[in-house]
Amino acid sequence: MLSDIISKLFYNIWPMLVVFITALGLLRFFYLKNHRERFYFYKDFSYLITIIYFLLLFEILTMNELNMIAGVNLIPFSEISRYPFGSTMFNYNVFGNIILFIPFGYIIGLYVKPKKIFPVIITTFITSIVIELVQLKIGRSFDIDDILLNVIGGVVGYLLFIGLMAILKRLPDFFRSKLFYNLLCLVFIGIILIYVFGYWSVLFK
Repeated sequence: MLSDIISKLFYNIWPMLVVFITALGLLRFFYLKNHRERFYFYKDFSYLITIIYFLLLFEILTMNELNMIAGVNLIPFSEISRYPFGSTMFNYNVFGNIILFIPFGYIIGLYVKPKKIFPVIITTFITSIVIELVQLKIGRSFDIDDILLNVIGGVVGYLLFIGLMAILKRLPDFFRSKLFYNLLCLVFIGIILIYVFGYWSVLFK
C-alpha cells in the first residue's frame, strides 16, 4: 500500500518538481554569480530538500485517501481505535502520520536550533491544526488523532536531530567537514535517481 501511495504521489507531482527545481536552480546560479558569493553545495541542497518536502507534504495532505470520510473527530484516540493493531489501515493512519512529520521536526531543529522542545511542539501543533482545518474545507475530515500523531512525529524528528548532532560532535573532524556533507548529499541524490529511473522503467515498460 505504501509503495502504491508513493508511486501515485510521484506521478502527480513530478511535473511540478521538474519545473520548480529547474527554475530555482537557475535563479540560484545567477544569484551566486552576480553577487559573487561562495557556493556550498550541501547548504543549497538542504534548502532545496526542505522546500521539496513541504511541496510533497502539501500534495500528500490534500490528495484523496482510500478511507476518506468527511467529518470532525474531537475525541482523542477514537479514530485510531477503529482499526486492529498492526493492520494495514492502522499502520497507514498511525505510523503514516508520525513518519510524515519526522522530517518536519528535524527541519525545525536544523534551522531554528531551539534549546528546548517547547517551540517544536507548538510549531507542529499549530501547523497540524491549520492542516486539519484546510482538509475539512476541501471535503476531508478534521481529526484530533492526526494532530496528536503529527506532534509525536515532530518531536521524534527533533530528538533525531539532537541525537545526530551529539554523535557528530564525537566523530573525527572529517565527518563534520564540508567535503563529507557534500559526499552525503551526492549519495542521497544517487539513491533518488536510482528510484526515479526504476520507477520510469516500470511505468514505460
